[in-house]
Amino acid sequence: MLRSILTTALLAGLLSGLVVSVVQAVWVTPRILAAEHYEHGHDHGAEGNVSEATADSLRRTVMTTVANVLTGVGFALLLAAGLSMDGGGGWRTGLLWGLGGFAAFTVAPSLGLPPSLPGMPEADLAARQGWWVGAAIATAAALWMLFRRGDRPLWAVAAIALLTLPHLVGAPVLEDGREGPVPVALATAFAQATVVTSLIFWSVLGSVAGLLLERSRATAGVPA
Repeated sequence: MLRSILTTALLAGLLSGLVVSVVQAVWVTPRILAAEHYEHGHDHGAEGNVSEATADSLRRTVMTTVANVLTGVGFALLLAAGLSMDGGGGWRTGLLWGLGGFAAFTVAPSLGLPPSLPGMPEADLAARQGWWVGAAIATAAALWMLFRRGDRPLWAVAAIALLTLPHLVGAPVLEDGREGPVPVALATAFAQATVVTSLIFWSVLGSVAGLLLERSRATAGVPA
């Protein structure tokens, strides 16, 4: 079983990381580069040595891809372990688990802390990280309660309370109302692209993990 979980995590993490890296390179990275120009006050297309820019772009792409694959493997380990303990499998079940991860790790935190670009004014980093982690954990726990114990009123009430608690507390915000150099339209487009890219990542991750676990069980002769 452990070998099956590890193999599933490695393959699902690798595939989802590569897929999301391609999507980011086409859809997300150009917006980050544009924001960096605004942040440093550079005129688009007026900066620097072409070979240096190309090398920097390649280095950034490689580092991002490695980070995405490692992130994918880490989350795939959690998904594969959860699916195995739950006795589930198949791409449909895996997709549902992936959507749950998307809700917990992207949707819920983004409601209070939308994805931000370089140059955008933000509250204290530690405070934002603490709130983000709290929102993700609370949402994940609430989803588990709803899907596993939702038929019991007290569990359902507790789940709803957990879902709303981080947003009642509120995410850290700047008090001075400063505005950065990044245009609102660019920031909005980036946030939307990031959320959709995350949806693709979690959908691929969950579906592939579920499918691989199902095939692993079938190969080992374990009933689904």
